[in-house]
This record gives sequence, C-alpha cells and structure tokens, in this order.
Amino acid sequence: MAATDQFTARAGRTSAAGALGGLAGAMPLRLRLQANWRVRVVMVRLLGAAMILGSIGLWLVQGAGADPEMNLIRIGVSVAFLLAGLVLMTAHQPAGSPEACFDPVRRELRLLKRDAQGRPRTVLRRSYGSLGGVRLTASSVQMYEGDGSLLIELPIGSAAMRSQLRDQLSGAVRILT
Repeated sequence: MAATDQFTARAGRTSAAGALGGLAGAMPLRLRLQANWRVRVVMVRLLGAAMILGSIGLWLVQGAGADPEMNLIRIGVSVAFLLAGLVLMTAHQPAGSPEACFDPVRRELRLLKRDAQGRPRTVLRRSYGSLGGVRLTASSVQMYEGDGSLLIELPIGSAAMRSQLRDQLSGAVRILT
C-alpha cells in the first residue's frame, strides 16, 4: 500500500485559535491508502493489448485458412480475444480507496471510505485517548490497542509527514520507540 495526498496546512492564527493553543487552526492530517493500482492497471492494459494483437495475429498464420471449420473456430476465438482485450484496455482503476484522517481538533483517528455516490463514510473512529500507543517507523505508523495488539498500520510517504504526525500525536498518545 502507498500513502498519497497529504493535507497538513496550518491556518492563520486568530485570537480564538490562539486562545485554544493553536489547535483550532490546525488542519487534519490525511493519508490516502491504496494498493499499487498503477502497476496493476498497466499490467491489465498490457494484457488487453496483447489479446487484441492476438486476435489479429490469428489471421496472419500461414496455411491455416484452407479448412472452413478451422476458419469458423478462428472467427470465434478472435472475436472473444478482441472483446476481452477491449474490456481489459478500458478497465478503470478503483476510486474507493480508504483515507485515514488524523484530526487534531477532535483528537481522533478516522478511517473514511467513499461510497458509490462519492460521499465519504466513516468506517472507523477512535479517539486518541482510547489508543494504547503509536510506533512511528521510517515507512509506516503502527497504532496499538490498550492491550498491546496492533489496531492498524498505515504507510507514511515522507519524513516530513512522519514529523507532522509525531507533532500532532505527542502528548495525546504514548509514542513507542
């Protein structure tokens, strides 16, 4: 899984935000989780192109056109390859990848997934106080339950994202080393 799209801009501090210690002006840190769909889409499209070329290549074979029954089979196979290749070439990557939102104002972790209409739906909501601990590694953040079992592991894309997450979680969740 790869994490993409982070939104961590801090808004300008107003007098109300300054009174709350700057927490009200903080934007949530969002991590979008998705499998390596780019590689999968490229592989499926290459397979689709190969099937289309194979449907054409069936007619380029020398000496196979003398038998009428064989021509009927070749027509059926080439049409099947052509249709399957077109379906594979036009396949779209899925848009419903889950998103993890670390909210500094509400002090909670939310996992959001978009439904068929594109609206986000909360799949998991946990307050920072209910988490047992957090371990930040070079490539991921691991969140643990109070009993020490692993709740969720999320990939982190960069050192800047890791440091922003550490700043947001410090003081709210026990950070494990």
